[in-house]
Amino acid sequence: MIRLLVGLGNPGPEYEATRHNAGFWWIDAVARRLGARLQPDRAYHGLVARVNRPLAGVEGPVWLLEPQTYMNLSGKSVSALARFFKIAPHEILVAHDELDLPPGQVKLKQGGGHAGHNGLKDIQAQLGSADYWRLRLGIGHPGVKAEVAAYVLRKPSSEHREALEAAIERTMAAVEPLLKGDMQAAVRLVNAKPPQPKAPPPSEAAASKPST
Repeated sequence: MIRLLVGLGNPGPEYEATRHNAGFWWIDAVARRLGARLQPDRAYHGLVARVNRPLAGVEGPVWLLEPQTYMNLSGKSVSALARFFKIAPHEILVAHDELDLPPGQVKLKQGGGHAGHNGLKDIQAQLGSADYWRLRLGIGHPGVKAEVAAYVLRKPSSEHREALEAAIERTMAAVEPLLKGDMQAAVRLVNAKPPQPKAPPPSEAAASKPST
């Protein structure tokens, strides 16, 4: 089962609504789902919530964490909490912004590389393992590698923000299987393609065509 849920981002109001903080948005949604409240904890360099009874049938405690170290030192926060409470890498889920997925798409997987993501890079180095779970929240790609650093630190368009928020809301259905250790069910729920808008009926489509 997942015992530590981590969301990545940068602290401070200037970063709050930027793409790089998508992981924070996800943890905020989980906290609302579990009725938890994140509080500053200097021992773990982040905002932390301990949930002793997260859901019916789930043995606690479960930890929620938003590192306040800035992205490139996220591992300092994650490893401090994980080591103190003896939480293994495979019991950790890290939610983060993902350039390689469009806004509105989310993927859950275990292990793999960090693909240049500074938060994941430091977590992997500090834990000494890549065996943790990753919740990849799509933010899209600017199209040019040189523009990535500026892109992730800007606010998404309203359309992209709405797609991200809808995707985060869909993943809440996976919180229970994640905490119960049913990872196959969680993967199915998260990785299912988002619903596509229905095509209009033939009569409506024909009516909408301009006359010639």
